[in-house]
Amino acid sequence: MKNLTISCLLLACIGLQSCKKNENQKEAEAAKADSEKIVSSECYKAVYEKDTIDLKLNTLKSGKLSGNMVMKVDGAPEKTGEIAGEFHGDTLFADYTFQEITNKNKTFKNPMAFLKREKQLILGNGTMQTTMGVTYLVKDKPIDFERVKYKFDVAECMEKSK
Repeated sequence: MKNLTISCLLLACIGLQSCKKNENQKEAEAAKADSEKIVSSECYKAVYEKDTIDLKLNTLKSGKLSGNMVMKVDGAPEKTGEIAGEFHGDTLFADYTFQEITNKNKTFKNPMAFLKREKQLILGNGTMQTTMGVTYLVKDKPIDFERVKYKFDVAECMEKSK
């Protein structure tokens, strides 16, 4: 009888503990969803010779940025994908995860750095390195924001039609 009582108490404690974990998990998920709410959106466009890049950046409540980018570079397949990152001072460090329009089966991921200068975003040229399949900008090498092709100006946001 004593063992039965102890077993019942143990099961009750485990049940209450799991309920408490579910509450904590739900609170954490709600906080995360709240920090990922979009506060504002801004669109940019860069044109260089026959190349065009459209960029939409969403500022999240957490301060991070998300959005999408479409790159149409002359002589190369169109690239479309998502961008995510955050500002460090006046520089946006982001990862661009994209697919080429001609090959939807393969996903690529490249690091990018944008300098915010007044109302313009300037895509920098930096030294990239790949280690164990992950590409990143080399920290000890400066990023060139002067001799660049793509300078993004503020543009009107276009809604995607699907």
